[in-house]
Amino acid sequence: MVSVLNTIDTGHEDMIHGAEVDYYGLRLATCSSDNSVKIFDIKGGAQTLAADLKGHGGPVWQVAWAHPRYGNILASCSYDRKVIIWKEAGPGDWSKWFEYSNHDSSVNSVAWAPPEYGLILACGSSDGSVSILTASIEAGTWDSKKIPNAHSIGCNTVSWCPATAPEPAFDQRPSKVNLAVKRLATGGCDNSVKIWKEDGDRWEEEKRLELHSDWVRDVAWAPNVGLPRHQIASCSQDRRVIIWSSDDLQNWQSMILNNFDDVVWNVSWSLTGNILAVSGGDNKISLWRENNEGQWICISEDTNSAGQNHPLNQTQNSFVPEQRTL
Repeated sequence: MVSVLNTIDTGHEDMIHGAEVDYYGLRLATCSSDNSVKIFDIKGGAQTLAADLKGHGGPVWQVAWAHPRYGNILASCSYDRKVIIWKEAGPGDWSKWFEYSNHDSSVNSVAWAPPEYGLILACGSSDGSVSILTASIEAGTWDSKKIPNAHSIGCNTVSWCPATAPEPAFDQRPSKVNLAVKRLATGGCDNSVKIWKEDGDRWEEEKRLELHSDWVRDVAWAPNVGLPRHQIASCSQDRRVIIWSSDDLQNWQSMILNNFDDVVWNVSWSLTGNILAVSGGDNKISLWRENNEGQWICISEDTNSAGQNHPLNQTQNSFVPEQRTL
């Protein structure tokens, strides 16, 4: 069963919209409609407020930790149309490193690229576009590119394709697949999941996956653990979770994981990519695993963690167990 390990009184003055544990599981970042981002040290079962970051002028929808090889860096996005990248210079000394304000509407989702590619952040906005922000570590500057009109009405979620390739002895993929090419999955208010591929200095739509009948609220590209297959999970206001699978990144097969009783807000893979966590407005967090027959079965369910009236399920993004805790 999914069980509660600890509860934290964040001290936020309004609804909490996002929460993410860092790479080592020692820090928790939260964001709220009180326009703030808070960072907590959560070592040894205790929690201590390490930073209270002010800089947004509207509800903050999501936070995302960068890989620690680049230092302690956190990104946040907000209804105020801004993305802020925060950096820790010393213990507890957090400051704004970069602010991006080139969107025309709410920025709903941020996701860091695999660290092998560098320090790169994707941002999805209600203006329909996706921005790609790339840091020059030596110069301390940022470059931005934009995918205009990525989703009509708006983009709700972004997720990167893993960079790690299987060992050659176990790699059964066709040789034409270039794993060095950056790819990104997005979901939006046009009910579709789209896969984007970097081509020189621009991003192009490589594939459009259409099976949902309502807004796509979250997409999650499964980690690569050496299997010759890519998998993407998507969830929607149509109350369904769909698993998309491909061996060559060109031909995608779909399987409906389940029809839930309410809107599904969030999907998240375990580190090994074999367990999927699902949360939504049905008052449940459930864990799913694919069996040897290719069928997805529910292996655990908690009915007390993600209720319909929970603040996290009334917003752009809801919380499920952080990937490294599964």
